[in-house]
Amino acid sequence: MPFYYKLGETPPKRHTQFRKPNGELYAEELVSTEGFSSNYSLVYHCHPPTIVKNLGEPYVVEPKITRDKHLKHTSLMGFKIKPEDDYLESRKPVLVNNDLHISLAAPRKSMTDYFYKNTMADEMIFIHEGSGVLKTGYGNIKFEYGDYLIVPRGVIYQIHFNDEKNRLFIVESFSPIKAPKRYRNENGQLLENSPYCERDIKTPQNLETNDVVGDFKILIKKQGLIYPYTYGTHPFDFIGWDGFHYPWAFSIHNFEPITGRLHQPPPVHQTFEAHNFVVCSFVPRKYDYHPLSIPAPYNHSNVDSDEVLYYVDGDFMSRKSVERGQITLHPGGIPHGPHPGTVEKSIGKESTEELAVMIDPFNPLMLTEDAIEIEDPDYYKSWMAG
Repeated sequence: MPFYYKLGETPPKRHTQFRKPNGELYAEELVSTEGFSSNYSLVYHCHPPTIVKNLGEPYVVEPKITRDKHLKHTSLMGFKIKPEDDYLESRKPVLVNNDLHISLAAPRKSMTDYFYKNTMADEMIFIHEGSGVLKTGYGNIKFEYGDYLIVPRGVIYQIHFNDEKNRLFIVESFSPIKAPKRYRNENGQLLENSPYCERDIKTPQNLETNDVVGDFKILIKKQGLIYPYTYGTHPFDFIGWDGFHYPWAFSIHNFEPITGRLHQPPPVHQTFEAHNFVVCSFVPRKYDYHPLSIPAPYNHSNVDSDEVLYYVDGDFMSRKSVERGQITLHPGGIPHGPHPGTVEKSIGKESTEELAVMIDPFNPLMLTEDAIEIEDPDYYKSWMAG
């Protein structure tokens, strides 16, 4: 998704001398993906990014799997995840496989005494409640309700919240998160028929060069462990950078829905893609306008994928009862569909105000200990009449 972008000062030619006012060289760093074959940025630091003063003992943060195989429609009451002060400790993985980890978080405090880097996964942080600033060496991104924050692997960041009321829906993707290929032309530009365009993308702003020497705690995640590093210089010491590898954001409120005379299938709601899963946004929209149309979705048999729906806000005509922050998991192998009575009730409706995030993974998801603690054990019976 990212297009070419530049902030701060850079030399006119890459890999050439770029000096500070005192004559010393700035430290050039290539941040590259897939070796040297995919997106990259060139970053110019006040100090070499390799100065490590101390390395502490790593600790385990791998999800604890409770249900690795199942064929049961499942509902998780996401707002039952209890708020915690620390951002990383508040992140509770609930649904996981080898392609992605889905977590819920309710952090109360900003990150102030450490920085964080995920070296194995791109992170998609959906802001359900709260606002603040994502701070990185690349610049800052203000965020608010409804924003998807996309933090590519390897980006060191801090999150600063405006208050203590925050709810996050987080996806760690072990492959790059991109705009769907069918929305882009051969040069990567979003097409006219795409439900959003480059103008909707929030890019880093207000680059702050922290030319500071000291002790800076960086928590680095790799292979289910977090390694406590102490750097000798501030990680946000960028004087400038350019390229395609940087954090960005997109608001679900800027997704323009695709509608039609008859019920449209879920791919029209697709927002992002990664290896073995897609992300969709369900937003307020006009319903189908064929004179005999049925707005409620038809029953559907998931054959090749699970389906995860995270309910954000609004009314959902296919469900009798939905709570904000609820997650439903409909596993591949059995059908699901609208609750009894909702199909007939939907006829004649002209629009919906629903807001939800959907994840369709192509490999089965497993449930963690944290998921079981917030599970509605009787959800699978919710299609019974009466």
